[in-house]
Amino acid sequence: MSQKLSELRHALLELHKALVESERAAYEAANGRIQSPNHFLQLLTNDPWFEWLRELSQLIVVMDEAEDDEELLTDSNVDAMVAAVRKLLTASGSGEGFNKRYILALQGNPEVVLAHAKALEFL
Repeated sequence: MSQKLSELRHALLELHKALVESERAAYEAANGRIQSPNHFLQLLTNDPWFEWLRELSQLIVVMDEAEDDEELLTDSNVDAMVAAVRKLLTASGSGEGFNKRYILALQGNPEVVLAHAKALEFL
């Protein structure tokens, strides 16, 4: 995997982790404690509360697939992945889905802000 893409992927994993932890805390505040890691995994993959995170998860999966298949690591594919991340992480005051919830996470959690700043370093 190209060094740039590898560094960006690592930063996105850290951002994803911060977002998941932030959303878990919000979910538990609203709905009570999540009883087990398996239950949490089910919520992450199936519950509408966490659905907005899947767009970022899917980008990370695309990067993982590129890491496993050298033919996918063309300059144009790497540029397209970086552009997709840039578009996703460029928070604006409007929007729905990921953008709206991402802005709320940035406003409410310093760990998310730090992980966001780190990811932006690689864009």
